[in-house]
Amino acid sequence: MSRVVHPIEQESFRRLRARLDTSHFPPLTRAVVERVIHSAADLEYASDLVMDEGELVKAHAALHAGAPVAVDVEMVAAGITRRRTVCRLKDAVAGPGLTRSAHAMRLAYEQVGPGALWVIGCAPTALEELLTLDASPALVVGLPVGFVGAAESKAALRESGLPAVSNVSEKGGSAVAAAALNALLYHPTPYADPYADSHSEEKS
Repeated sequence: MSRVVHPIEQESFRRLRARLDTSHFPPLTRAVVERVIHSAADLEYASDLVMDEGELVKAHAALHAGAPVAVDVEMVAAGITRRRTVCRLKDAVAGPGLTRSAHAMRLAYEQVGPGALWVIGCAPTALEELLTLDASPALVVGLPVGFVGAAESKAALRESGLPAVSNVSEKGGSAVAAAALNALLYHPTPYADPYADSHSEEKS
């Protein structure tokens, strides 16, 4: 069943597109860019985000085929709709040279195995740890936030060659990471545009 869009959301995206031309982005890239911007009311993400359309197409297929989704913190999990996620932070413990967030990545990988989608919006150390695992991810949404390690961990993600959504700057966070994953969840096909029809109706 296709997702029905609330009129407030429809109007929000109309205003976003009135202020920023996103028509040059390929379909799934556009979906991710717009939903991240919508979640943060920050137009700068249009030039800050880094992703590849071909990788998004494959990740979209894996996601809709039922690939598991693992997240670094419960705030990311809370923001992801229409899909259960795996978050092992409550079970994790810090150790010598290992943060709780990093340990949570190890525990999550033991649970989901290879081929999952990973969504990291809080801890740079979680992203750093994920890069040490043989996770063979369908996609890594790596958008941790902070002045210490965030930009560096995202640069390492891009250098790893893994399929990814990242951004260049230090900004990010749970809401924008969840939004990036939701952009893929909300598209039953890569080319659907839920905001194209200004007369769409919806229930709350």
